[in-house]
Amino acid sequence: MRKALAFDIGGTKIYSTVIDETGSIVANIDKFSTPKTIDGIKKILKDQILKYENDVDVIAIATAGAVNNANTAVIGSTGNLVKGYNTVDFQSLSSKKVFLENDANSAAWAEYKVGASRGASVSVMLTLGTGVGGGIIINDKLLKGKSGAAGEMHFKMYSDKRRKCTCGSWDCFEIYASGTALKLDADEMLNDKTVTTYDVIDGVKQGNKTMISILNKWQNDIIIGIKGLVNIFDPDCVVLSGSMAQFTDVKIIEQEVNSDIVTTPTSVRLATAGNYSGMIGVSLLALA
Repeated sequence: MRKALAFDIGGTKIYSTVIDETGSIVANIDKFSTPKTIDGIKKILKDQILKYENDVDVIAIATAGAVNNANTAVIGSTGNLVKGYNTVDFQSLSSKKVFLENDANSAAWAEYKVGASRGASVSVMLTLGTGVGGGIIINDKLLKGKSGAAGEMHFKMYSDKRRKCTCGSWDCFEIYASGTALKLDADEMLNDKTVTTYDVIDGVKQGNKTMISILNKWQNDIIIGIKGLVNIFDPDCVVLSGSMAQFTDVKIIEQEVNSDIVTTPTSVRLATAGNYSGMIGVSLLALA
């Protein structure tokens, strides 16, 4: 059976393992802190490739940042990765083919092939974490756009410059739907910058009405964004993944979305492909 040596490269951690063409993890999962230099990142990749290269058919890398349509290079890295990351020549690291894809796109593909959106020819996946990632499947194909950067969740939510987003613009969906956004909601509604997202979640679990209202405000902004995405893409389903997704109520979101869209009803689901969906998805893409 064909196999891929998979990596997931993020701003704080790099994961690596071997995945077969069914999407099964067939080796130990190695975890590294992301180095602050390009040479440091390349060393981790080279060491892992040296260890596994002879046993796999392809090197598959899920990475933060936009990836070109040839799946050979990062064309726009994120602020949490080292400066110059987009200049790395990944193919030079191995004699085997090296295949790259954006991490959110990779996770969306994993959900489509083996997870919550399996069998859905049109789906939108949102990764709710510190920021918000996105992956869109249209007619059983990953939507990449003209350059490879499609699926970025930086469309406008409001127009009065309430919050500056990580991308440098104002009032993007990401700054209202992320974990960072929940913290900002708490700051604004309590006028207290010491409150954390953990405080909000703990308060919700204890039935604190104020904390429940903060969480509801955050979830309502997610609903507003999903309504727009559903009206544009008319998906079979919307999948919510990432560390913050567990705090959403998908039944309420689905009801609210379907009550106020111009397309036919959709389904809202929690992701099921697991914490390593990025590596699974990029491996399945690379081995296709």
